Amino acid sequence: LDTIIFNAVISACEKGGEWEKALQSFRGMAQRTIQSNVITFNTLLCACEDGVEWEGALQLFHEMAASSVELDTITLNAAICSCEAGGEWDKALHLFGAMTQSRVKFDSITFTAAIRACEDGGEWEKSLRLYATMVQSGVRPNTITLSVAVSACED
Repeated sequence: LDTIIFNAVISACEKGGEWEKALQSFRGMAQRTIQSNVITFNTLLCACEDGVEWEGALQLFHEMAASSVELDTITLNAAICSCEAGGEWDKALHLFGAMTQSRVKFDSITFTAAIRACEDGGEWEKSLRLYATMVQSGVRPNTITLSVAVSACED
């Protein structure tokens, strides 16, 4: 058994909505001393997002940050989206802020997830500040971003 096989199993669990089984498979990797990689973590984070398991996502995010596996844009997006899906706008914003010091590139998904988290939390001012930061940083807003930003102002 190797990383590719475990990643395939974790991915199948994620696609099937079985985030608990995905995490169980991940723990099985560690028990067998099979090296995890960015694909392993990103798939797990997506499984947690789908399962609205923001606490598990944050734990995985911190495990990944403490390991030798390098975070990427997908990692950040999945972690922020997990917090947003769980109604934890403040944690999503904390992740966003913490990652501004890293080499991870923010994209429209990153900003949209953070804006949506603030919108869901009734924090329209923060949503608008994030939108302004997005534009200033040269990341092009998409239709979803614009819709979420407008929606934040309506509440």
